[in-house]
Amino acid sequence: MKVIQVTNVDFALRHFLLPLMRGARLRGHEVIGAAAEGPLLEVPRAEGFRIVAPPMARSLNPLAQWRAYRALLALFRVEKPDLVHAHMPISGLIARAAAKRAGVPRIAYTCHGFLFNQPGPLWRRGLSLALEWLGGRMTDRFFTVSAEEAQDARRLHIHAQATAVLNGRDPAVFHPDADARAALRAEFGAAEDDCVVVVVSRLVRHKGHPELLRAMERVPGAVLWVVGERLPSDHGEDLEPHFARAEAMLGRRLVRLGYRHDVARILAAADVFALPSHFEGLPMSIIEAMLTGLPVVATDVRGPREQVVPEATGLLVPPAEDGPLAEALARLAGDPALRLRMGEAGRARALDLFDESRVVGRTLDLLGL
Repeated sequence: MKVIQVTNVDFALRHFLLPLMRGARLRGHEVIGAAAEGPLLEVPRAEGFRIVAPPMARSLNPLAQWRAYRALLALFRVEKPDLVHAHMPISGLIARAAAKRAGVPRIAYTCHGFLFNQPGPLWRRGLSLALEWLGGRMTDRFFTVSAEEAQDARRLHIHAQATAVLNGRDPAVFHPDADARAALRAEFGAAEDDCVVVVVSRLVRHKGHPELLRAMERVPGAVLWVVGERLPSDHGEDLEPHFARAEAMLGRRLVRLGYRHDVARILAAADVFALPSHFEGLPMSIIEAMLTGLPVVATDVRGPREQVVPEATGLLVPPAEDGPLAEALARLAGDPALRLRMGEAGRARALDLFDESRVVGRTLDLLGL
């Protein structure tokens, strides 16, 4: 079969779609990737995948979306795929509409987080729900990455057979690594008795960086490593003023690492993983941290509360509040035995639920590939 996987930007294709593309190719299918052009597309191209770059846009601009729709329609008419698998709210809707118009025999969609479940004005959430309902009418196989949002999709009549497929990461890549721990802690100036807290995410407001930076001021025995960057397509508040203040307050206890290709080694060198997001789908970064044996401090929102078992594999705190976050981080920073116990339990849970090969295999089976 010929399959076209469609998403919005290169970051999403590289980090979310590539394992699925690899799995489908191993089963003998022809797989094409489609996303807006960007440097991270060089990774799948280097693996021999054909990648096309229609003018996808992360915006509600009608003209931009019309251009994306026309480009996808032309692509589907030329390639005549057996299956189009679309991802992300806006690009997913545009791709499904183009696939329907082009007469693609089978159309699938994976929701990585509903926009109507995110904080925002009522009109925006209502519009999102209406568009998801419309998209559901054009979808043969409807997936979500979280069980809670699969329930939402069925309850709100978006799709009667919405199925949670979860997310996964490779335990051969993400695992405890004593050599990486020693090398990177020395490189980044962390002492052996420092409690290193790490956050891995895009630098956008809803990931909770301002709360995390303020919380760290009240955890004097801990160091914060910040991994990630702001994508060119990201919107919203500039976080640099928050980081400037934190750099003045925390000094050497704040280390900004930017975008990294060695996230697995960085996680192995840390002691605690934090992700204080305001909303999520089912974060890959939490899975990576759990596989590496780190206790997780996350917010009690959709996605993370399906991953983290409070008091067993980590701690859940209210979103957008730095006080409870500081308390949770301080508790773990002061108790190495608790960190070890939670980290081991989290790794066992991740191996059971979030092993990439099993998640990909189950998704491909549901797609009929």
